[in-house]
Amino acid sequence: MPKQIVGGGHKKVLYTLNTMRQIGVVKSAKALTSKNTCKSCALGMGGQAGGMVNEIGEYPAVCNKSVQAQSTDIQPAIPDGLFDRHTIADLQELTGREMETLGRLNTPLFKAANAQAFRKIEWDEALEMVANKLGATDPARSFFYSSGRSSNEAGFLFQLIARMYGTNNVTNCSYFCHQATGMALGSTIGTGTSTVELADLTGCDLIFVIGANPASNHPRFIHKLLECRKRGGHVVVINPAKEPGLVRFASPKSARAMMIGGHDVASHYLQPKIGEDMALFKGIAKAIIAAGDLDEDFISAHTSGFEAFLEDINATSWEAIVERCGVSRESIEEVARIYGASRSSVFAWGMGMTHHLHGVENIEYISALALMRGMVGRRNAGLLPLRGHSNVQGVGTIGVKPVLPQDVMARIEDAFGIKLPEAKGLDTMASLTAAHDGLIDAAVIMGGNLYSATPDTKWAREALERIGFKLFMTTTLNQGHVNGLGSGEVLILPVTARDEEWEPTTQESMFNFVRLSDGGIHRLDKVRPESVILADLASRLLGNDVIDFKVFGKHSELRKAIAQVVPGMEDLATIDVAKREFHIRNRIIHTPEFNTPDGKARFVTHPLPDAGEQSFVLSTMRSEGQYNSIVYEEKDTYRGTKTRWCILMNADDMKKLGLEADGKADVTSPNGRMEGVTVYPFGLPEGSILAYYPEANVLTNTRVDPRSKTPAFKSVGVEVVASPAG
Repeated sequence: MPKQIVGGGHKKVLYTLNTMRQIGVVKSAKALTSKNTCKSCALGMGGQAGGMVNEIGEYPAVCNKSVQAQSTDIQPAIPDGLFDRHTIADLQELTGREMETLGRLNTPLFKAANAQAFRKIEWDEALEMVANKLGATDPARSFFYSSGRSSNEAGFLFQLIARMYGTNNVTNCSYFCHQATGMALGSTIGTGTSTVELADLTGCDLIFVIGANPASNHPRFIHKLLECRKRGGHVVVINPAKEPGLVRFASPKSARAMMIGGHDVASHYLQPKIGEDMALFKGIAKAIIAAGDLDEDFISAHTSGFEAFLEDINATSWEAIVERCGVSRESIEEVARIYGASRSSVFAWGMGMTHHLHGVENIEYISALALMRGMVGRRNAGLLPLRGHSNVQGVGTIGVKPVLPQDVMARIEDAFGIKLPEAKGLDTMASLTAAHDGLIDAAVIMGGNLYSATPDTKWAREALERIGFKLFMTTTLNQGHVNGLGSGEVLILPVTARDEEWEPTTQESMFNFVRLSDGGIHRLDKVRPESVILADLASRLLGNDVIDFKVFGKHSELRKAIAQVVPGMEDLATIDVAKREFHIRNRIIHTPEFNTPDGKARFVTHPLPDAGEQSFVLSTMRSEGQYNSIVYEEKDTYRGTKTRWCILMNADDMKKLGLEADGKADVTSPNGRMEGVTVYPFGLPEGSILAYYPEANVLTNTRVDPRSKTPAFKSVGVEVVASPAG
């Protein structure tokens, strides 16, 4: 028997220490202990409590993801001579990891029309160029896109400038991750974010982890799962893949765990077929009903729509449920029994739920499971979307989205004495579709890697190439800065990292907790904060008659404006003075009061989605040494893969195809082909395959969930054959 792989442990400690040595122990310590919000996932830590401390005072709240994020920011500048000696074609030959490790960008770069290389330019020339290009562009033929790395202050200014310029084509990376969550929770409980705070995880006795791999993507969340098990509680993992880090994990915070090889994470592990989670959820609901474990008083007093939901569950046979999801009735009923006995349950999920054409429906059924037992509207229980980037939720809160609530629109207009455009804005995929159709002349892209994040790599490249002028703001170069450039003009501006900001900034965690980051660390001499760049650009493009952007661009002024126009953010106005971080008002639901028209939570009912006829269904995935599209390591220590150009398969499927471990295969979808991929056996249901993102984007298509507009990265029909090259 092969040795069991354990998450965490000595390897992760040694990796983290080695990374800190490479970037300098003093520099690492300074960055990690400063009063700045962690740059990694949205779980959140740091801020005014100090580095490596979370909002309930736990220390050290740090993981290798935090160190990885710091490792790219603490790099020295890219040597100026690189751009003199190398063409864009040269840079396109680099892998994503090689691009990230070139160093920090420390000078504005410009690619002229039809040019084959970048040239360095000065800041004044760059900003005047942007103002002239946007000034000559019809605002309706532009879009503004932001990642979740930016601050609330920069994000608010970003969307305000776009709307004053004349477009609502303002979008962010959540349309490629948790937009389905916002839609589903909005339709069922009246809020689009977590109903729990971090402290609630210390009092629950059951945590569901659905369609997520926090051992790799949210390592500090694993500590909460282990603590739940230590209290005698249960952890139910629902994931097609048997992820080693969710089976057993050795927490570096525990000397005993390190000595004995870790502790069990999952008490129960269900592996549905990829894309068939809704059938499993209906099975759990069916078992709960049969066992008489409904909270009928809660359902009667605080919900609507249960009768139709109950009728649909009763009409769905066990045979259909088991056939569709591939999980036995006995296993489903056992998990339902555990849930039925739970006093306080938290449901957590990731993009394994949202990246489907029925992603919204998936989460509406997770919400229904919680409502069936009254697990929303009280302490230590509720709904928790595991969001990705450290401020992806924040940029949405402060308005970086194509459609603003009417009350927010009205408040902005009243506050500034302006009239905002009324046309409905384009979401991320709609913006790119318009670009592909030749309807976009200019794009302003703040952070991220839109090229690598977009499905159907060939289509994404074509869409971006057809945009005549692109402005990027970034700390480091990535593949999105050298691919999809086309013959048009491109400008890349270097920005400060969070802990280098000239003024304090704020970020919002997935628990709706707003932190204040001091910034203030000096590393490079030519980088500028996004807010400084945006304010300068606004002065040149829009003038200072209506808003004096030289004054308004100050972060304290921006925070006052956010507090004035965004409901729930009132405490932001004085956060820099009071140093008092806070939960956004009316987000955490500890009483059964819901922001819906009738004040009740809502059960929704959907049929099972159509089953495809493809031989295999592929889901894209991230590796342990990866964050979003940023790749830190080519190997995946948890899954045992040595290359990212690979697929993971069920061992019996491999035998049927005549494939051996480390053999080669060709994978084909209607959209693309991966040739000569290495094949690894893995704990997956028959017919289910995993491949790394963004490499496998060549196989994905541009179809989106009709409600959330999110692409189906994790439900791709493919064919697999042994490769002749093998």
